Amino acid sequence: MKTLPRLGTRLGDYSLRTPLVASCGTVGSVADFAGVADLQVYGAAVAKSVSPTPWSGRKPPRLAATGDGMLNGIGIQNPGVRAWRDEIGSQLSAIGTDVWGSAVGHTAEEFGEVASVLATTSVTAIEAKLSCPNLEGGGMFALDAGAASRVIAAIRQATDLPLGAKLSPNSEQIVPIASAVAEAGADWVVLGNTVWGAGFDIETRRPLLSGVVGGYSGRPIKPIALRCVWEVSTSMPDLPIVGTGGVATGDDVVEFLLAGASAVGVGSAHFASPRIGERIMRQLAKYFRRHRIDDVSELIGAVRPW
Repeated sequence: MKTLPRLGTRLGDYSLRTPLVASCGTVGSVADFAGVADLQVYGAAVAKSVSPTPWSGRKPPRLAATGDGMLNGIGIQNPGVRAWRDEIGSQLSAIGTDVWGSAVGHTAEEFGEVASVLATTSVTAIEAKLSCPNLEGGGMFALDAGAASRVIAAIRQATDLPLGAKLSPNSEQIVPIASAVAEAGADWVVLGNTVWGAGFDIETRRPLLSGVVGGYSGRPIKPIALRCVWEVSTSMPDLPIVGTGGVATGDDVVEFLLAGASAVGVGSAHFASPRIGERIMRQLAKYFRRHRIDDVSELIGAVRPW
């Protein structure tokens, strides 16, 4: 009998049954997405980010297709963490896969407040979305090692749940940021998120987004995300990484694993094909069989230098 490849992986002490993670903001609350796709193919799914109080987000237009990618400037619209807990929290245990909560806030203290409420639900881990705007400072937590460190420390004080820090590919020096959040208590880093972008309608002469600048995602950002993963993994080989950006095939997953990621996020591809995770896992299993790979760990960081 032929031995099946082992597709499970680990983020430090945290086990995932597959290396796929459904990225935040692309699968809604996860509870609603469960009625559309088979969540069993994911090791975990990240619910849409929530803040201490409701955020209304930006005014339309907030989404725009551009080339092979897409721009979004939604502004993290959400009902607030307590409303999310009351409406969604009770549904999580029946979903059939691990659900991670995603915390956002304007200050480190607000991140900690959100994390403490998320910890009262069935989420199995928390993702700190450091790559959202820090509205008080006019910047982004993920671009400042000190600010990022304070957020992670506040969340770590609020809960002992496994904790991932979602960083930004817009950072010029991502290794020091990754080092700072790991020292502050993050169990892994997520590399990365959208890159800053803009677009304009040449007929109306208006920006494609109401806020002009938004997050650019999709296939074209994969090389940027891979560079981030490779830089952090080679500098900090003991820090677990979820690599994400432009993933749409099993081959993409293999690339991120080779670069040093232990798990791989699927994001914008869900908008075009909500069931894409199933196809990716079939492609990944086929690659494993073709190359006689028995375990995901054989690929992690296995790039062969010239």
